Amino acid sequence: MADPKPIECWMTDMDGVLVHEGRLIPGADAFIARLRETGRPFLVLTNNSIFTPRDLQFRLRTSGIDLPVESIWTSALATATFLDDQRPQGSAYVVGEAGLTTALHEIGYVLTDNNPDYVVLGETRTYSFEAVTKAIRLIRNGARFVATNPDPTGPSGDGVLPATGAVAALMTRATGVEPYYVGKPNPLMMRAALNRLQAHSETTAMIGDRMDTDIVSGLEAGMRTVLVLTGITQAEEVDRFPFRPSRIVSSIAELVDEI
Repeated sequence: MADPKPIECWMTDMDGVLVHEGRLIPGADAFIARLRETGRPFLVLTNNSIFTPRDLQFRLRTSGIDLPVESIWTSALATATFLDDQRPQGSAYVVGEAGLTTALHEIGYVLTDNNPDYVVLGETRTYSFEAVTKAIRLIRNGARFVATNPDPTGPSGDGVLPATGAVAALMTRATGVEPYYVGKPNPLMMRAALNRLQAHSETTAMIGDRMDTDIVSGLEAGMRTVLVLTGITQAEEVDRFPFRPSRIVSSIAELVDEI
């Protein structure tokens, strides 16, 4: 087989790779700084749809990582891009936070509970039973069901929290309708990110901490993949999956000298 082409572009997950519960993972600041110094194209990807890119930029800066807002790609932005392509100037009923509603407003969507084209489910730490009930009724009445990501749980300082995928399962059980998930592991999010960078999959690497989202989505998009052991997936769990990352490293700090 031919030797792989040099890596020219980098994509990395955020939680579990750069930060953990708002705290810097050692080496992450040096990795981002090195990317900026060398001018290498890069994106920080996250399935978290709660925050806008500007919010995330501020949160990362307070952790010690400085990067442009344009270098952050969220599942909310990917969902907005998808909806704008499928049904421009449409309407949606949203169960989610400012990261998602802002992204939809910016593509010209109307947010309404009056016969919307879509019900869009995103991440939130304050799910409202009333809002979920309204969403279920709208889906049963014909609204198309889209969710930002399938993650069943998310991290918190007190342990795992139910996330978008868990709430989507509740709504599916009540409606009989499966959502279309836009975020990782859907390679659609990765291809949109590649387009944003004007990059080619053969020369791009994806760094992540989850085999079931980051690594499989990078693999299916044709990228090289690097699993870090500072987040969800641990080394002993890798062999449970029918696919493998291109590399496994203890943390992102091991990659700084490769840029």
